[in-house]
Amino acid sequence: MAKLQLNKSSLARESQSLRNYERFLPSLDLKRQQLMAERAKAVRALSQTRGQIGTLTRQVGRSLPMLSNQDVDLTGLVRISDVRLATENLVGTHLPRLEAVEVEVKSYALLAKPHWVDNVVAALREVLELRVRVQVDERRLVLLDGAVKTITQRVNLFDKVLIPNARANIKRIKVFLSDEEMAAVVRSKIAKRKHSAEGTV
Repeated sequence: MAKLQLNKSSLARESQSLRNYERFLPSLDLKRQQLMAERAKAVRALSQTRGQIGTLTRQVGRSLPMLSNQDVDLTGLVRISDVRLATENLVGTHLPRLEAVEVEVKSYALLAKPHWVDNVVAALREVLELRVRVQVDERRLVLLDGAVKTITQRVNLFDKVLIPNARANIKRIKVFLSDEEMAAVVRSKIAKRKHSAEGTV
């Protein structure tokens, strides 16, 4: 770190820096609050989606006990064929947003499968969509956690380091300049006295 120069130009630089820091801090703090609010929303959304998966799984278990029948082959019946994501910019943080999930159902002979397979297909389709949503929600949360951490570090840097340092430097320079000014006045008076004493001799 460069040694602090104790002069008026250094005082002007430190004062300008302090003004800049104090001007930027509120906008950084507002950005942090927005990110934290969005993070809280993302936590709720993830919890809600996981809850929907749990509810659906329990409903399927209750309404379709015949799923335990090993004679009916359900493998590969439903699969995800496409996932479309968009990117949204939240105060400089790029977050994924789920636009659509396309689920492909393998064709099966309606007469060869039991009637309840249609309900299984609908439930599987819904669970697959919800699982994709969970993955997107988890990714959003990871990105928001990182953004909140970064912006909090910046806010702390301004609030706890840069602003207090600038204030301390300004105080130190002012004290030094004040002492210098007083010393100059004293030297001037001493020189004046000396000069007037020499004139009278």
